[in-house]
Amino acid sequence: MGRRKEALPIRLRAEDIPQLETLREMVRFVAGRYEGETAFVIPRKGGAEDEISFRAFSDDIDALGTALFAQGLRGSRIALLGGNSYEWIVSYFAAAGGGCTVVPLDKDLQAGDLVPLIENSGCRALIYAPDYADMLPEFRGGTAIGNYICMSEMAALLAEGRRLLLEGNTDYTGCALSPEQPAVIVYTSGTTGKAKGVMLSHRNIASNAASACRMVSGAGRVVLALPCHHTFGLLVGVIVPLMYCGRTYISRSVRNVQKDMVKLRATVAILVPAIVEVVYKKMWEAAERKGSAAKMRRGLKLSRALMKLGIDVRRKLFKEVHEALGGELYLMVCGGAPLNEQITKDFYAMGIDLLNGYGITECAPVVSVNPQRPNKIGSVGLPLDCCRVRVDMPDEDGIGEVQVLGSNVMMGYYGDEAATKAAFTQDGWFKTGDLGYLDRDGYLYVTGRIKHLIILNNGKNVSPEELEEKIKLLPGVLEAAVYAQDGQIAAEVYTDTDEASVRGAIHEMNRGLPKFKQIALVKFRDTEFPKTTTMKIKKHSIGGAAS
Repeated sequence: MGRRKEALPIRLRAEDIPQLETLREMVRFVAGRYEGETAFVIPRKGGAEDEISFRAFSDDIDALGTALFAQGLRGSRIALLGGNSYEWIVSYFAAAGGGCTVVPLDKDLQAGDLVPLIENSGCRALIYAPDYADMLPEFRGGTAIGNYICMSEMAALLAEGRRLLLEGNTDYTGCALSPEQPAVIVYTSGTTGKAKGVMLSHRNIASNAASACRMVSGAGRVVLALPCHHTFGLLVGVIVPLMYCGRTYISRSVRNVQKDMVKLRATVAILVPAIVEVVYKKMWEAAERKGSAAKMRRGLKLSRALMKLGIDVRRKLFKEVHEALGGELYLMVCGGAPLNEQITKDFYAMGIDLLNGYGITECAPVVSVNPQRPNKIGSVGLPLDCCRVRVDMPDEDGIGEVQVLGSNVMMGYYGDEAATKAAFTQDGWFKTGDLGYLDRDGYLYVTGRIKHLIILNNGKNVSPEELEEKIKLLPGVLEAAVYAQDGQIAAEVYTDTDEASVRGAIHEMNRGLPKFKQIALVKFRDTEFPKTTTMKIKKHSIGGAAS
């Protein structure tokens, strides 16, 4: 059963977002402004929930930070390992807010994959969720970590920190913190191979958060489903809602996101395209089962026609769709991969703004996002005011490498001067490795990755992402990847229907494409593609003979 509709507290206007310079400064600002308002809703076993206020969140950070300092961890690099939880979030802010450097570890990696990351970053301590206790023997044998702290011990650590604070201990709360200090070392998820440790300063993250807030309002009730160890999930799912006095529901799993949206009666959803596509397909599958799909299609046509006349009855026309998403959802913000334009158009016609953005870990991570008005569907929006974007060496279509300069751009790759030097131009712009162009209004369009670009024998360049988006909309297709094989374009498909119908649909799709973009080879797979934790397919792990 959904929650009752409730009034939400007054929030900052976008133009009033202050330019804060450290994570500690940000926490103290929101705690002072929003005090007793609910910052986090935490599901517990048995269906119970805890609510944590902004003031309590700030107090917990100070208490935990004080306890960590008392254990001799001042100035240390501290690894975090676990799924999304309040304990994870408090640990992150407590460590970074005291001048330590946080190393968020990918919760889906095996112990053997994590050991070299821990060693490379020089972590002295690990704060871990109880589910990962079985990895400790491998960590003890392969790393220099000397302090292991289980998140199940959080209550005792908070109590110890509060005791020390009451006794007048100000080692943590009074320590100096510079905006230029590294706040985190984030290891890239590695869609193309070896991970590198991206160093982000307090200024990188704080400036990016403030700029993102000025572009898009995160006001309301937000379900946190994307992993916190990833920069996009943490910044847009936690930090931006904190700035706007959002109420963040910590979802147990991405699989539960739609149920949690209904439970919270969420107003804002922060997602990646893969999740949006699943929600969209389920919506249409439900309509087909109920026999209402034709009615929905007519409703979309009517909605678009009325909107052209200035008449907005979208939420009334699609009340059933809205109830399936919680009833009060008005905004979805999406990033991390290309987003299909038709999905964006359909959600808008139903009364939900779906804003696509673009980011990369090295830019803390948001580079651009569509404002709600005007939202240019197909683009990844306008660059944030913390950075500038240029397109290097554009071709005849204006497409070249997307490069970024600004306060959100990383300090460098930890312990890898050669990789850092290679990532920047001589005049200091960060080379994203992505291809794109800017239109006359300054909106950015990303067309693909340089590393993935297919260069045919005739000299034509083909972006696999463009074709993947078309294939994924075909009936029965769950996932798809496109790559070059034997001088031709190949598609690898994961489907829940018969292969012949998918092959026929791809053949029909080819008829609407230029000959050089047509799929020549099709291969089917029995299992899902290997993915990163943000659900992007690991391109380096696929390929082979196509049929």
